[in-house]
Formats: sequence, C-alpha cells, structure tokens
Amino acid sequence: MKKIYYLKTCDTCKRILNSIPLDQFLLQEIKTESITFEQLEEMKELAGNYESLFNRRAKKYKAMDLKNQTLTEQDYKQLILDAYTFLKRPVIIIENQIYIGNSKKNLDLLINNIIFKQ
Repeated sequence: MKKIYYLKTCDTCKRILNSIPLDQFLLQEIKTESITFEQLEEMKELAGNYESLFNRRAKKYKAMDLKNQTLTEQDYKQLILDAYTFLKRPVIIIENQIYIGNSKKNLDLLINNIIFKQ
C-alpha cells in the first residue's frame, strides 16, 4: 500500500506532494476525511508510538496549554483522533515504511525510497 495523509491547506504538504510522483499513491485529505481508529493504529504500528505522530506545532497545542501537561500515549492517540490538526503531516506510507512530517532527513529518505524502488 502507498498512502499519503495530508492537509490541502498546508503549504509544506503541497510542496512535498509536488516533489513526488503521486500516481501510485492513495491520497487522504485529513480535514475532509477524518482519520479512522484503524488507520491511526496502522500508523502507530509502523511508527512505534503515537507520540511520534503528534504535532506539537499545532495552534491548538498552545491554546489547550498541552505543553504544560504530561501526556500519555493514550492522550496522544485520543487527541489525534479528536482533531486532525494534531497529526504531524504529511504521513506517507509505502508498504511497511512510514515517513512522518517534513524534516529534511525524513524527506531525503522518502525521495530515495521512491527513486530506488521504482
């Protein structure tokens, strides 16, 4: 499976999507099509934990004063399910590999995987 979870209003997501061939990917815009429990579980299995999927840059993170709280894995899970803004994006799944967020290192790994697996 090749799938991308993204936000269409996010300029960073747009830039990343424009840099890779999308013809083999299923795209899911997370604001209009919410992430399901099963999808989040699949992401967690590949990522190792919910925390690595969690977006601490979301405005809601500051508004809810979450930085001053001790969050558990269950908290991360529930927050992501409750509000799309808490999913670090984009999340790109290629078979059994997951690429989370937009760090340069992560994007380099993604591009290398796409180029060398074709």
